[in-house]
Amino acid sequence: MAKAEETVLEIDLNALGHNYNFLRSKIKPDTKFMAVVKAYAYGSESVAIANHLQGLGADYFAVAYVNEGIALREGGITAPILVLHPQKIHFATLIEHQLEPSIYSLSILSDFIATASTLNIHEYPVHLKFNTGLNRLGFSADELPDILNLIHQQKTIKVIAVLSHLAATEDHEEKEFTNLQLTRFSDICKQVDSLFEHSILKHVLNTSGIINYTHAQCDMVRSGIGLYGYGNEPYIDEQLQPVMTLKTIIAQKHIIRSGESVGYNRKYTSEKDTVTATLPLGHADGIGREYGHGKTYVSVHGQLAPIIGNVCMDMIMIDVTNIACEEGDEVIIFGKSLPASEFAETAQTISYELLTGLSQRIKRTIVH
Repeated sequence: MAKAEETVLEIDLNALGHNYNFLRSKIKPDTKFMAVVKAYAYGSESVAIANHLQGLGADYFAVAYVNEGIALREGGITAPILVLHPQKIHFATLIEHQLEPSIYSLSILSDFIATASTLNIHEYPVHLKFNTGLNRLGFSADELPDILNLIHQQKTIKVIAVLSHLAATEDHEEKEFTNLQLTRFSDICKQVDSLFEHSILKHVLNTSGIINYTHAQCDMVRSGIGLYGYGNEPYIDEQLQPVMTLKTIIAQKHIIRSGESVGYNRKYTSEKDTVTATLPLGHADGIGREYGHGKTYVSVHGQLAPIIGNVCMDMIMIDVTNIACEEGDEVIIFGKSLPASEFAETAQTISYELLTGLSQRIKRTIVH
């Protein structure tokens, strides 16, 4: 990988392939694999990620919103794309780009049927989402009669799949609740199978579900964070490879004398002569103020340097007193040697939030 000359997010497609193959190895050969590439592919670059995964054999893709699906279509993705949270205003555009909606309520179902009917669509594929305990989006099981009443009155849409979302597959203390969700989903699937004449695709497992509840893989699994190198558990992280490495450079060094302060609001005061380095990224890039005050470290020539004082909008300052370095030298914010999960933990958050919060002003570079 090239040495950084500016702030850059390197996206390693070889690592992506490794993670995809690892997760694929956990499921049956005929189980479909849905790659979740919402939120710019978890902060990376959705078109490059999706194209690589499509080449590796991913069966399906998932995004949160319609505009994300359109970007994939325009970027060359031909595989089916599920929109997890479609909005009524975008239904016609969704159909135009051959995206598949996750239908989660009777009102959304009615509105989608109405839009499809206006466009003279016949048997448009949809997924029905059921709430089994996450209590975020989804039909309840007792709404099945009303769902069927709406669906059997028309030929505009065709239910091709049912899904649900598990709440705590990575938490071993919540195994009983996860099994309860899986039982609820299984019961729903049995009812659906008895009510439809054609075969219905079922999918419920996420990344941690693939690892911890493989027996419930159904017809398809969905993976997001695992593809990008994080498995929510240390022993899984060891078998995955971080896809993203955030790099920057030292813009300037300073000698801070004892008693002098650094940064806004003078939140760091040196107790002895200290050498600091200023880096060209900050909370506008997704490295929030919560990472300051000596809690979080970056890597300079393989040595850890704490972030000191308040993180600024475009700059952070680090302590490099005991590290031999010069202006222009590369600094690793997180990556293979300093995982995003560990970086995020210092601010009591998770890799998902850190990665998806990376600003689009950071240059993305694809590497093999």
